[in-house]
Amino acid sequence: MSILFSGLFFLYGTIFGSFYNVVGLRVPKKKSIVSPGSACPKCGHRLKWTELIPVLSYFLLRGKCSSCGLTIPVKYPVIEAFTGLLFALSFYVYGFSGELIVSVLFASLLIIISVSDLEYMLIPDRILLFFGGLLLMLRIIAPLSPWWDAPLGAASGFTLLLLIAIISKGGMGGGDIKLYAVIGLVLGVKLTLLSFFIATFIGTAAGLFAIYARKKSRKDPVPFGPSIAAGAMIAYFWGNDLISAYMNLIF
Repeated sequence: MSILFSGLFFLYGTIFGSFYNVVGLRVPKKKSIVSPGSACPKCGHRLKWTELIPVLSYFLLRGKCSSCGLTIPVKYPVIEAFTGLLFALSFYVYGFSGELIVSVLFASLLIIISVSDLEYMLIPDRILLFFGGLLLMLRIIAPLSPWWDAPLGAASGFTLLLLIAIISKGGMGGGDIKLYAVIGLVLGVKLTLLSFFIATFIGTAAGLFAIYARKKSRKDPVPFGPSIAAGAMIAYFWGNDLISAYMNLIF
């Protein structure tokens, strides 16, 4: 039964992932997320429902617009698939519980800000306020143990990134700082610090890879949002296990 519901959550996640692509691309531009409908940016072809099936349509269309042949970025089905996997994992880990709602909302936030940051190097305040408000209410209903770990985590995440931004003289964006306040609210102090360590490792590796692949120069800024999202998700699902394994290794 758990596998069946996890599969359903994967399907729902891919549908939401398709919508999150739209949200992440339109909200920073202050465009409606409802209209107009999805269309090819080159020829204006309005996509039919058969061209909007998450993940599957990309392969049926062979990664190209059916009207003009414009290449469809592979990031769209990747985001859809990742959202599906995170939704499925959320149910698999938490089942039908209050934490399941926290997990799904947290994954949704991180997917949307990743899309936005990759495209525009921007994490919109509107997205952070919307999800931050919902997650704050849920942390009151389904608090961490002890309860003060959530507000202290939010303060720690915000302060840590703010200090780094001050020391590095702008090396950390304002969106990243506010995002970590929301992350701290969900994770608590210990896992927030772990998530930042993981995010830094992933961000450094991604930056070096981009330079090696000659997609970036050493002076080009690299969006840190996706690395933060990856670090936060790893810490959220497996953080305590990673800390336990590390402590067993050194003691």
